[in-house]
Amino acid sequence: MKVGYARNVAVEWVMQHGSKEDNFLGAYFSGSIVGMPNDAELTESSDVDIVVVFTLDKPQHKLGKFFYHDVLLEVTYLSWNELSSVEDVLTSHHLASSFRIDTIIADPTGSIHKLQAQVSLHFTEKEWVRRRCENVLNKIKNGLRNINTSAPFYDQVTEWLFPTGVTTHVILLAALRNPTVRRRYLAVREVLLEYGHVDFYQSLLDLLGCTQLTPSRVEEHLDELAKTFDTAVAVSKTPFFFSTDITAIARPIAIDGSRRLIRAGYHHEAIFWIVAIFARCHKILAADAPLELVRANIPAFEEMMADIGITSTQDIIHRAEEVIQFLPRLWEITEDILLKNPSIVNK
Repeated sequence: MKVGYARNVAVEWVMQHGSKEDNFLGAYFSGSIVGMPNDAELTESSDVDIVVVFTLDKPQHKLGKFFYHDVLLEVTYLSWNELSSVEDVLTSHHLASSFRIDTIIADPTGSIHKLQAQVSLHFTEKEWVRRRCENVLNKIKNGLRNINTSAPFYDQVTEWLFPTGVTTHVILLAALRNPTVRRRYLAVREVLLEYGHVDFYQSLLDLLGCTQLTPSRVEEHLDELAKTFDTAVAVSKTPFFFSTDITAIARPIAIDGSRRLIRAGYHHEAIFWIVAIFARCHKILAADAPLELVRANIPAFEEMMADIGITSTQDIIHRAEEVIQFLPRLWEITEDILLKNPSIVNK
């Protein structure tokens, strides 16, 4: 499927459905599709991210993943309050990239276009690039220092995993690359290779504890995840913010996408999303599955975590501290990329 076709379908959904919602203010593209040429191929493990903006202070939870015609869309709802300050958007790693270029689908009041013009004007200025990087660095520290050690193990894993994975975003932001989600490690590897720091890539993977795993072992874990995933899909009732990531229609992304990574030789890069989905599935099981079903699926998750060196809360706290101690070195590499990046404007 061509990116241009997928974009057209997304625009149709916004015009036919999203724009009909009360308090609708506009919509724009986000995620990996930003900046992709229309003639590029959209893989089966990719969706099209759309952000729908409302005037409400607190819009409802994201609509999530669903098929519209034959395109997998992921729709997130956002309050205009989060976009009303140009400075806040320029500092935000998850908002700024969407406005570097014109990604706007609908904007009946013109407010989003005014914002986009200002963000794109200053996006590459060194002050704002640095502030985005610093913002993410602080989020990593705060997240890892505030892990809830009384929470269930799967939540502790999530609270460690995502700040650890966001170390890649600091580098991607310095390189003016889109901070991706599932393919973040592949993306950061390309940046480090380009800027002469490819040896540093191993250090990022070391934080995950996955570098000793073989392709066959990672695929074994993925096979077990697939079973857990299907079980979670079958019982899921309680709404979580990630609920539409654990559905039959999301399986090509959660399972098949990781399998393609493994078979392409990127088995270590697949670990982040495998662990993330494992933890989320167990959160669903704990909420909605009978106790015997929960217990039946625990060993596979525990084996996955043991293989990356985490079997207890103490391990999680220790690994979180390792990441915090690693951050000064991460910042050195980030500063070097900020210095060398020819697209960054010194103002």
